[in-house]
Amino acid sequence: MTPAPGPEAPDPLWQDGWYRFAHRVASPNFGPRPAGAQVDLIVVHSISLPPGVYGGDAVQRLFTNTLDWDAHPYFARIRGLEVSAHFFIRRDGALLQFVSCDDRAWHAGRSSYRGREECNDDSIGIELEGLEGEAFEPAQYEALSAVCAAIAQHYPIRHVAGHEHIAPARKQDPGAGFEWALLRRDLGWPRDWFPA
Repeated sequence: MTPAPGPEAPDPLWQDGWYRFAHRVASPNFGPRPAGAQVDLIVVHSISLPPGVYGGDAVQRLFTNTLDWDAHPYFARIRGLEVSAHFFIRRDGALLQFVSCDDRAWHAGRSSYRGREECNDDSIGIELEGLEGEAFEPAQYEALSAVCAAIAQHYPIRHVAGHEHIAPARKQDPGAGFEWALLRRDLGWPRDWFPA
């Protein structure tokens, strides 16, 4: 007689969609994924607040709805925005996580990729501290490769794209400064998992 299967062994890297090696900063800006959503897409973004200014906690405060809208003139343009990403990678490679990967973060907006609309439903969003079109740091690529590999061990990832690829009429990030070939080489994933 075959014994009944026991509970699935816990994954040492993940707990309820939270990655063990990321600093957890919970955002209120998320929701449940639709029933049957298959998380098979990673979306790479770039962000800095104010644009081109690195360091500080403005991005963290934006994602947690605690940004002081009057602290910089640029913030008036985004006043009241409620957004989040699953992860944020600082210039030095530090990794923060704002939303469980089991949940739907608000990073993609109106979007379409792989013949599917609403990429928030079945994607994991990773923001790199940077300005669209400019270069990113080696430490960021190292952290990005590591977290992408960990994500793919836990979720059925088959696609990686930039915000510019899923919402080309609205977004240009991460832009021309992002080295897709470097990420592809570091991960060793098939070419057709990446943008053409």
